[in-house]
Amino acid sequence: MTVARKINDIMAKSSWIRKMFEEGARLKAAHGADKVFDFSLGNPNLPPPEKFNEILRDTVDSCGLGDHCYMPQAGYPQVCVSIADYLTEEQGVAISCDEIIMTCGAAGALNVIFKALLDPGDEVLTPTPCFVEYRFYADNHGGVLNMVGTRPDFTLDLDALGDAISEKTKVVLINSPNNPTGQIYSRESLDELGRLLTQKSRDYGHIIYLVSDEPYRKIVFDGAQVPSIFQSYPESIIATSYSKDISIPGERIGFAAVNPAAAHKPELMAGMALTNRILGFVNAPALMQRVVACMQGMSVDIGEYKRKRDLLCDGLADAGYEFTTPPGAFYLFPRTPIADDVAFVKALQEELILVVPGSGFAGPGHFRIAFCVDDRTIVDALPGFKRVMQKYK
Repeated sequence: MTVARKINDIMAKSSWIRKMFEEGARLKAAHGADKVFDFSLGNPNLPPPEKFNEILRDTVDSCGLGDHCYMPQAGYPQVCVSIADYLTEEQGVAISCDEIIMTCGAAGALNVIFKALLDPGDEVLTPTPCFVEYRFYADNHGGVLNMVGTRPDFTLDLDALGDAISEKTKVVLINSPNNPTGQIYSRESLDELGRLLTQKSRDYGHIIYLVSDEPYRKIVFDGAQVPSIFQSYPESIIATSYSKDISIPGERIGFAAVNPAAAHKPELMAGMALTNRILGFVNAPALMQRVVACMQGMSVDIGEYKRKRDLLCDGLADAGYEFTTPPGAFYLFPRTPIADDVAFVKALQEELILVVPGSGFAGPGHFRIAFCVDDRTIVDALPGFKRVMQKYK
C-alpha cells in the first residue's frame, strides 16, 4: 500500500462535508449548476469589504526589500500589537503583543496549540455537535478526541461535561458561535465551565486548558454577543481567523491568543512559536499579516447573513421543519423527520438539494444547511425542501 494505513482509513471515512461537495460537482455536471442547490460548504459568498481591497493594493505597492522574508515566528511585532489592542477592547482584558501568535488560519492555530499541549494519549473534550476536523487535529499530535452531548437547544450541558472530564483530559475545546448549530454559549455557562475546570484541575493535579475556536465571533444576529472566555477562566486560549468575518478563507490567516493570566504563559508562547515552525507553517503569510493589521474590527455586512437566515428559517418553518434559530454563524441545523439523517439527506439530493448529514458532526437526527449562498439558491430550493418533508410527514 502506497498511502499510510491511517490516512487510507481516514480517506475511506472522509468528511461528509467533502463528500457532499463532491456529489454537488457531479450533480452540477449532470443537471447544470443553476439547477443544483448546494448548501454543503461553509464558503462565504459575500465579497470582502472594499477596505480590504484598498489595503491589499496599498500593501503590495509599498512592499520593499525584506517585506517577503521570514519574520519572528510569532508574527510581525507591529501586527501583534494591532491585534492585541483590538482584543483588549473586545475581550475586556488587557492583552499585549506578547500573548499573540499569528497562524495559518484557525485550523493552523488549533494544530499549533494541540502540538504544544498534548502528550500521547491526552484527551481533548468537546461538546457536540462539533466540527468534523477536530478529531483529526487532536490525532495529529497523539491526542484523543472525546465528545459529550449538549442540551436540545445545543447549549452547554455542564453536568455531562463534568462527568466526562477525566484524569487524561488536557483540553476542553469549544466553538462559539458553533459550527454546525450557530449556537452561542452564554456568559453564565462559561463562568460555570471555568469554575468546573478550576476544580477538576485541582482534583487531577494538572491544568486543564480551555480552548475556544472563534472564527464566527463577529457573525452574530439580533444583538447577540459572544462572551470572552478570558473573563471566565485564566487557563484559556483563543484560536481564530479572518476567514469568515471578512470572507478570505483561502488566504489562511488567523492567530492564537493566550490569556495573560495563564500560569505558564511564557512556556505556552514559546512552545506555540516552536510548534508553528516545526509543523511546517514556519510563519503566517507575511502579506496577509500586514493587511489584517489594518482591518481590526471590520467585517462584511453581517446584516446580509441575517437576512439569508431569516429567509431560510421562514421558508423551512412554513414547510414543517423543526430547528433552533441560530444566533450566530451561517449555519442552520434542523431536525430530520426520521431517525436516519443520511437517508433524509439522500432524499433531498433527489430534489438536487445538497446538505450535510448531522451524523458527520456527531449530531445524528439533524442536517446542516450552510446559508452563506446567494438568495436564489435559498428561494428556489424551498419547494424541494417542502416536498421532501411532505413525503415523510
